[in-house]
Amino acid sequence: MWDKAPVTQMIARRLQDMIRSGKLKAGERLPSQRVLSEQMNVSRPTLREALLTLETLGLVQTLPARGTFVRDPASRPAQAVWRYDDAHDLRDVFQTRLLIEAEICALAAEAMTRDTIDTLQSAAKTFQDAWHRGDLVAHVGADLALHQGIADACPNRMLANVYANMQHLLSETQRQPIPNTDPERMLQSIEEHRSIIAALEGQDAEGARQHMQQHIRNTARCAGHSV
Repeated sequence: MWDKAPVTQMIARRLQDMIRSGKLKAGERLPSQRVLSEQMNVSRPTLREALLTLETLGLVQTLPARGTFVRDPASRPAQAVWRYDDAHDLRDVFQTRLLIEAEICALAAEAMTRDTIDTLQSAAKTFQDAWHRGDLVAHVGADLALHQGIADACPNRMLANVYANMQHLLSETQRQPIPNTDPERMLQSIEEHRSIIAALEGQDAEGARQHMQQHIRNTARCAGHSV
């Protein structure tokens, strides 16, 4: 599944660019998945995943028996769809993130290298720059890269593997609040990333844990949940 992620992101970004440029207009129905996959030269499962990504970000909407349509920004729903609702409650996933990622962050603080800090800072900058450009696909991609970079640095490989095995759920919680994120909240999220990285750079395990907990709690609130 994850080997397809870069291709999925590339297709999602191409479709996003078509929407932003007006080539695909608000209310317009996209071609069928069969036709669109042929046009974009990708498999239908990869295209389907890209469309689900755009739907979570609030850019398109799939209606049963009717197809996928470009959303009018003014008519976006109050709350984005949680696509794993039949398996796991969204609040439960945020609670699990709170436990696992906070501990991963604390342990990673003790194993930081200059290269890892540079990588995290680069992801944080891309996260900020993409938001200001309105490139939501790149914005979320940078968010995922930052959190994954912290997990990769965790010396407890069993805990890091638990994180990896839950990646599809964790990633979706990072996309899901985007359509409802107030610009002021996003500025706060940018600062939270900086605080996490600063604690990691200082090898402050407790500070890293607390900053990650605060970040996840605030993100959960954007998705309508308190953890």
